[in-house]
Amino acid sequence: MSQVVTRIAPSPTGYMHIGTARTALFNWLYARGRGGKFLMRIEDTDRERSTPEATDAILRGMQWLGLDFDGDPVSQFENADRHAEVAHQLLASGKAYKCFSTQDEIQAFRDAARAEGKSTLFQSPWRDADPASHPDAPFVVRIKSPIDGVTVIKDQVQGDVTIRNDQLDDMVLLRSDGTPVYMLAVVVDDHDMGVTHVIRGDDHLNNAARQMMIYTAMGWPLPVYAHIPLIHGEDGKKLSKRHGATSVEDYQAMGYPAAAMRNYLARLGWSHGDDEFFTDDQAKEWFDLGGIGKSAARFDFKKLQNLSGQHIAVAQDAALLREINEFLLKNNQPTYDGVQSDGLLRAMYCLKDRAKTFGELLEKGHFILTSRPLDIDEKAAENLNSVSHGILETLTPQLQNVTWSRDELEALGNRVAESLGVNFGKLAGPLRAALAGRAVTPSVFDMMLVLGREETIARLTDAAEKCKD
Repeated sequence: MSQVVTRIAPSPTGYMHIGTARTALFNWLYARGRGGKFLMRIEDTDRERSTPEATDAILRGMQWLGLDFDGDPVSQFENADRHAEVAHQLLASGKAYKCFSTQDEIQAFRDAARAEGKSTLFQSPWRDADPASHPDAPFVVRIKSPIDGVTVIKDQVQGDVTIRNDQLDDMVLLRSDGTPVYMLAVVVDDHDMGVTHVIRGDDHLNNAARQMMIYTAMGWPLPVYAHIPLIHGEDGKKLSKRHGATSVEDYQAMGYPAAAMRNYLARLGWSHGDDEFFTDDQAKEWFDLGGIGKSAARFDFKKLQNLSGQHIAVAQDAALLREINEFLLKNNQPTYDGVQSDGLLRAMYCLKDRAKTFGELLEKGHFILTSRPLDIDEKAAENLNSVSHGILETLTPQLQNVTWSRDELEALGNRVAESLGVNFGKLAGPLRAALAGRAVTPSVFDMMLVLGREETIARLTDAAEKCKD
């Protein structure tokens, strides 16, 4: 079998939609899992709506998601001469024709057909006209569609889709100004790029029958088609801004790791048994077109958060730190300096477990990212009072000589609580306030281990002074 070649072909008219990202992912997984090529084409023929900024947004989204493509992106607009050349080849071979009908004539045909209860598909009087009868007037180039029989789209997701040929019109290939239409451009580009598998949204399913006419007329091999259902919101309606974030970059800014996003998007409409959490390597090995469902997938934020937490928990610490700094940049915040980065890496073991986003992880890691004197928030400050003063005064001197290990610190904490006639829970509140300035933190013993003896004692001493005030 020849090498698999897939592509993603977004229109640069805004941001990178989550649906485009999933289509890109499916194409990437299919190609990469089979040692094939994954290509990028920017469908920028709509010059009014296509902007360089939108192209940049697509490329940023692809880069963040880690979906690398082979070679440079192809610009559809720059291939316009090649598209027109194919239309002229079809004209020369009698597979297409010049149509001189005006918009008024076409409208009159449709009105008359509607009045008679007939099909309003335009039937050009120029289809079989003698070229000698052609006027010196503007014309479009139309393909000669098959008159009878059926066209069958052998779709890997939808199954065989049959369309009666009398429902297909003689599609325009070149406009009257000589510019190629999108439908022609897509086919020529896919053929010239060697695309073997067209995996795209099922909103393009109707286009396939019309595009197949061009392949057949040119004698080109058809690609394998797989039209995947669209993504809906939790309410079952097409995913849009009212459901929340629809841009890929929004999810980066919300603090989701790229690996979690890949995992979640892969599961959105495709399945491999009951597997929910998996790695890129597993996804590449498992992904196939047969695992894609026929019905629309529903975007579920809870599932995304759950997977995100699992990916954060198993990620390499250094890789997490890199992604956290990219997350900060995305939100126009300063990245962490060497001291903060070192502290975060030391603390990562006690921050990763329950954080579902980078924002949650950094909130838990506040204690190591801040420096003395601590800014103690209102809730934590409630734990610093005269009772807390006695606790801190009793515990702090004993930390000077204790072995700095979790077991020894826990044992000391329990001994101090016992000597004061309280359970350890009474100590935890003041210690959280003293060590982090927050009421919700990792375990106080984890914070002590990460901060070290000297910083721990300094923070407790500061807090004891505050209690006196």
